[in-house]
Amino acid sequence: MMAFLSGRLKAMALVLSVALPFVPATSRADSGRFDLVGPRIDVRVTRGDRTLPIASVPNLQAGDRLWLFADLPRTQSVHYLLVAVFLRGTTNPPPDSWFTKIETWNKKVREEGVTITVPEEAQQAILFLAPETGGDFSTLKSAVQGRPGIFVRASQDLSEAGFEQARIEKYLDSIRQAPPGDPKALLEHSTFLARTLNLKPNQECFTKPVDQQYNCLTQTGTQTLLNDGHGQTVASMLSSGDTSAFIGAAANTSLMGGGLYSAYVGAIVDLVRLTNNLHTAQYQYIPAIAFPRVEQLNLRLNTPPSFHNPKSVIVIGLPSIQKAVPPPLRAAESRHVTCLLEPTVVLPVEGAPLVFSTAFAHDMYLHVTGGSPRADIPLVADAYKGGLVMAPAHERKPLLLPEAAAAVPVKGDQGTAKEPTDPDAPRTAVTGTIIGYWGFDPFIGPTLPLQDVPGMGWRLSSDGVLIAGRENHLNLSSSGTACIDAITLERPNGRQVDVRWKQSDKPSTVDVSLSLKSVDPGAIHLNVRQFGDPETASVTAQTFSEPSQLASLSLHAGDTKAILTGTSLDQVRQITLDSLVFTPSGSPVAVPRSETVQTLPVSLPANTAAPNLKPGERLTAKVVLHDGRTLPVPVNVTSSRLEVALLNKSANQPTGSSIHLANADDLPITQRLTFSLRSKAPFPRNAQVEIADEDETMQTTLSVAAGSLVLQNSHTVLGTFDPLKAFGTSAFGPVRLRALGPDGTPGDWIPLATLVRLPTLDTLRCPYDPAAACTLTGSNLYLVDALSTTSDFGTPVDVPEGFVGNTVSMPRPPKSGFYLKLRDEPESANLVSLAPQIQRGPQPAPAPAVAPAVVPPTEQPEPAAAAPAAAPPAAVPPEHQAH
Repeated sequence: MMAFLSGRLKAMALVLSVALPFVPATSRADSGRFDLVGPRIDVRVTRGDRTLPIASVPNLQAGDRLWLFADLPRTQSVHYLLVAVFLRGTTNPPPDSWFTKIETWNKKVREEGVTITVPEEAQQAILFLAPETGGDFSTLKSAVQGRPGIFVRASQDLSEAGFEQARIEKYLDSIRQAPPGDPKALLEHSTFLARTLNLKPNQECFTKPVDQQYNCLTQTGTQTLLNDGHGQTVASMLSSGDTSAFIGAAANTSLMGGGLYSAYVGAIVDLVRLTNNLHTAQYQYIPAIAFPRVEQLNLRLNTPPSFHNPKSVIVIGLPSIQKAVPPPLRAAESRHVTCLLEPTVVLPVEGAPLVFSTAFAHDMYLHVTGGSPRADIPLVADAYKGGLVMAPAHERKPLLLPEAAAAVPVKGDQGTAKEPTDPDAPRTAVTGTIIGYWGFDPFIGPTLPLQDVPGMGWRLSSDGVLIAGRENHLNLSSSGTACIDAITLERPNGRQVDVRWKQSDKPSTVDVSLSLKSVDPGAIHLNVRQFGDPETASVTAQTFSEPSQLASLSLHAGDTKAILTGTSLDQVRQITLDSLVFTPSGSPVAVPRSETVQTLPVSLPANTAAPNLKPGERLTAKVVLHDGRTLPVPVNVTSSRLEVALLNKSANQPTGSSIHLANADDLPITQRLTFSLRSKAPFPRNAQVEIADEDETMQTTLSVAAGSLVLQNSHTVLGTFDPLKAFGTSAFGPVRLRALGPDGTPGDWIPLATLVRLPTLDTLRCPYDPAAACTLTGSNLYLVDALSTTSDFGTPVDVPEGFVGNTVSMPRPPKSGFYLKLRDEPESANLVSLAPQIQRGPQPAPAPAVAPAVVPPTEQPEPAAAAPAAAPPAAVPPEHQAH
């Protein structure tokens, strides 16, 4: 991607393509960017008795008179020859008379310029700006007549490149008007610009922090150009010949996936290649992108001109010679009605980006019919505001284009829009037609619905009930809703609160979103403020609390907890059953696969004795709502749950393992766990014990019949749990158990153990140097989370996730061992009693006979068996290795 810096053009990565700021770096050509300021050519076009600057001319026609003036510095040291050429297709070279030689250094030319006329049958126009040399004019003429197709393509591609660049620069210039610290304004105006200029900003910019959104949006490359068929038509594509097929293929090019559009990219790349191959010993051709401003063609180059052979000839495209193609403007929203009473009126239109990015459309206004009196309101294209902006009322002027306005049908004059007889029906429809000039030609745009008086007869138009304590929607209607300024909700304390609203799919209706979470049931007042109306329209509505729909209160005999099932359970304050009072102990939970049904956990106060209820007993409880209403609910008493308590558990330390687990709740999956349970009631022989992890993705059951449960007596049961057999080698983490009654009724979950997997540690080999690292060898070391020589893990050795090696380096531990944390349970520091094997150190030098050195005992190395100097160190016998 490329960036615009200091207003310079940084938006072109391929030689003539302006859209290529939106192409990946791998797609760029090696040519430079169009960031070199070139010379300036002034152009005016006269058709009949009217003259327009080149910036307002989208197309030329035969007979047009072009005034050309090379605005070169007075100190220009090199004489430039300006050659104007008209073309008539790829297979028909232009005659000599279609070439005009303009010596820019000529005194008369420098003072008056030169006027040329577009000949009949001409299809394209192109300018050459070349340094003066002997035979320069004839050389250029020969090049064009010899290969006209190349220059036909140059004319078309350069024109469309200018159109695309105009869209990009308009977006960047406009988005900079938004306050950088206002994300809402950035999003709003970026949406307007995207719609009018037919491009797609990078939505990721709006996910960035507020202080970064502005910079992201104003960088070239964060937008995606979308297809603008109008720009292609204005640029004019060839309709016959091999070159036509070649350009057509390029026009179908889609880069970076769906949505990014750069119709002229392929043609531009080949154009550059062709023009590079067209140079002679005297000239080589370089393209220029024109940026028109009023009558000036400001040129930008991608290659510095050369004044040595081969000298550079600058190729400049002019508008295509064809009939006018009016802009295909359309309403951005088919049902949108524009209010003429707003301080700033914007007509939301789209479909013609060139209306907003160029000066081709000018002298536009809105021809209003159906209102009283009729008006013609000037319009200005403003992409930043999202459409055509109307002039204030005091700037309205008489009809500018009688020939265009005469073609606009007036419904009132034709009798198709009659005054309604129903007093509640809308008045005579008011519409406005967009009229203006497209270059020299008048055009008529879409006709849009308007509203010129405030809406009347405001009322509720929906039968829905407003429920206090939740989000609500209601519909308001009147004779017209386009002029709403704001809708507010009047609070009981008199404070006005703005509410959200939007135009409904129904005509003259708005959908209002009301948050009544903090509003009590009763009357509420909505106030509608409208542009052009000093009075506020008030609408009164009634709110209600929707009563809960109760299904049942379910509890097990002997329990102090129960479950209430129904809808709108957030209104429940308490439940009474005889002298027992249950209160909510949690929040309502939606029942799976149901949109409205909920469950609500309720319980008796702490230390309250369980009620003496019998399964199947028919009872009715009373549910008290927060608003004081009382509703009955049937009570469903089911069989009592089998309650057990964990008495004891035991698991042997893994044999042959040097790892000593510090947490008594940790259970290696290779070890069986024996546990005992105490049942409050006699434990049935056909009852079961379920063991599962927290999300119940691993589950197994123990039973007396299977031999995994043994009754010690009627209330005490012993269980044996083999995690490796039940869950496999990938089991880890906390597991819990609960008793299942003979009918499958589950009891409460009880924590049982934490499953862990242990690595196999073989040897710990340490070099003779105490400061050197030791090497721990083993298997399944990926189960280790960290190693340390101290229990506080002050300087741990972390084992990376996904480790697949068989050795790990660590500092030499003390003789008492080192510590290990398991990946399955990284909270505990487990002691490892694996003694290090010290490798043999170097042999000491022979001691002097007179004064032998005495090595302190603490510094003497551990004894090692003697071995020949050339032999490798002896292996440690297996019986001396620590496991």
